[in-house]
Amino acid sequence: MTLSEHPVPAAFARPVLVRDGVYEHLRRAVLDGEMVPGERIGEVELGERLGVSRTPIREAIMRLTQDGLLVAEANKGVRVRTVTAQEARDTYIVREELDGLAAALAAAAHTADDARTLRDALAAVNASQSQDYRQQTRLDLAFHRAMAGAARNAALGDLARDLEQRVALIKHQTRTYNAHPDTAAQHAAILKAVLDRDAAAAREAARLHVRTFGALVMQDLGAAG
Repeated sequence: MTLSEHPVPAAFARPVLVRDGVYEHLRRAVLDGEMVPGERIGEVELGERLGVSRTPIREAIMRLTQDGLLVAEANKGVRVRTVTAQEARDTYIVREELDGLAAALAAAAHTADDARTLRDALAAVNASQSQDYRQQTRLDLAFHRAMAGAARNAALGDLARDLEQRVALIKHQTRTYNAHPDTAAQHAAILKAVLDRDAAAAREAARLHVRTFGALVMQDLGAAG
């Protein structure tokens, strides 16, 4: 019997690598706004805080740089990436199309479990404290993530994950608009259309939502520029 013909023991589990744990920890810290755009990252301090050597820190930083969440600069070290107005514009152009597609697909494909997840996610957004922009951002992104999941399309899910990272950077850089008066009404309109299985209405409601807040973000970044 060759090695390839041996059955794999059921109890076998691939160990979790320290570098993977560090990567996920730092990724979540950036996406949740605990590490904000422009913030410098010190390998030594980070290693001491996490209780790990510099090697997994460096490997995680390299992966996050490839992901576009961090940027390494010669003689300046590593920092959380800031987003230009043009990058934000490009992001929201794509987000309008992708969120519209996700909502339309979710209207056609969502399950009863998806419906419960979407309702719970939106209830959490509506119940959150408006003055805590980090919490608002985290919950808002979770609602949109649930919508992408309800679309039941693996390719869209992969694209949505990458786009979420870009949107998170923008939201934490501008610290704006999750508690805007239009948010609750627009979210409710998206969810209603999805649960009604009205794909056309769901698509348009999602696109309107992105256009509304994309314009506000561009206004903010334009003023900052």
